[in-house]
This record gives sequence, C-alpha cells and structure tokens, in this order.
Amino acid sequence: MRTLDIHWPDLPKGVGVLSTLRSGGVSTGAYADAGGGGGLNLGTHVGDAPEAVAENRALLRSLLPANPIWLEQVHGTEVVNAQNHLTGDAAPRADAIMATAGGTVCPIMTADCMPVLLADTRGNLVAAAHAGWRGLASGVIQNTVKQLQEAGADEILAWLGPGIGPERFEVGEDVQAAFQHLGPAAKSAFVAVAGKPGKYLANLPVLARLVLASVGVVQVAGGDRCTVSEVSEFYSYRRDRVTGRMATMIWIK
Repeated sequence: MRTLDIHWPDLPKGVGVLSTLRSGGVSTGAYADAGGGGGLNLGTHVGDAPEAVAENRALLRSLLPANPIWLEQVHGTEVVNAQNHLTGDAAPRADAIMATAGGTVCPIMTADCMPVLLADTRGNLVAAAHAGWRGLASGVIQNTVKQLQEAGADEILAWLGPGIGPERFEVGEDVQAAFQHLGPAAKSAFVAVAGKPGKYLANLPVLARLVLASVGVVQVAGGDRCTVSEVSEFYSYRRDRVTGRMATMIWIK
C-alpha cells in the first residue's frame, strides 16, 4: 500500500503523519484506482460497498499505532479532543480533531477539500482540520489553533495536504466575498476567469496560509498537490462526483 511522501521539514520529533492515495485497496467501480485496480476508499458515506471500506480501513490500520478516530465531517468549525472519544462510539460530528497524548490517531477525510495538519514545536499537541473553503471562511483553523493554545501549545507548525489546485478551483462571487474579512491580501487568491463574469479561480493554499498567518502560524509547508489534476494519485469529487475519500492523519508517537 502506497502513501503520500509528506515533505514537512519542521515536523517535530515524536509526531507521526500519513496521507493515503487512491490506490492500494480493494474498492471497485467508481471507487477503484485510476487504472481499474483496487482503490483505497476510506469513506463509509459515499456509496461504496461496506465490506470493501472495512477491508481498506484494516489495511490502513496496519500502518498506524492505533485505530483512527473518524469524524462525521459537515464543513463546520467544531473541534473535538481525541482523548474524549476512545470508546468506539458513533463518529463525533466535527471538522477538526486534536490529540493531547499518544495512543490516538487524528484523521481527516477529503476528496478536494484541503486537510491541514498542525503540531506544536515540542510535539506535545497535534491536530488535523478539514479545510474546504466553507470551513476556512467560517473559522475551523482559528478554532483549532485556539484549542491547541488553550491546551498549552507553544509555537504551532502546519502542513497543507492535497486539495483542489488553483488552476482547477472555479468559484463564484460568493466564495470571494466569504474571505473579505482577511483584508486586501485575500484578493490575490482569486483570479478572474476570462469570458465568465463573476467567476474566479480560487487558490485554496494561499487562503489557508492567510488564515494561518492571522492566528500566528507562519511556518507552513505543503499545499502543492492538486487532487483534481493528479488523477492517478487522488480521488476528486469536483472531477468525478461519485468517488472515494482519502485520509490524512497525525498522531503523537
């Protein structure tokens, strides 16, 4: 089973990270890999056969120190602490998850939205956030950073995982307006589409970096992989509509 080669130069010692690709599993049809082989869909909510998802999750589990604490993601801003959800009950309804101790794996599932991993420089606190444009605009990053700081985080570092790239993310004026609170710098993240009044190409990594900077997180890596254009590597909802989900996760060793 292949996983993404994560380049995060400042990743603290004692912190583990992993991001899956679409290949290497047993899912078929719309959830297969790009060549028709087994796909590693990890989402239980996208129409894939439950037994295939279960086997894919078992394959993933073999690479991890503990079972991931899966979330019911709703494009919101709720943050949960993994230590409060160790019993295997129903998935917490949230779009970010943090860990304050070892023995828990914090995952985010995506298929175009950007997963953002966070860790303090000591490696004592980590978090993962689901940062599509709605979550970014509404404050999921700010809430996650605040929770980490309240738990005693020192300087916080970030890594941006695979998401829809700036040449593929066409949006309307509503999305541009949602980021006006970031000030004039946010305008640089939107490029007008020729011949389409009111349409823009949005740069999700730039927006994520602006949001992170607004709460003092300035050491940010990643953000250079496009789920839409890299067909062989990633699932993409924008590209395929019916598709699987990858997972990006972080934990304290």
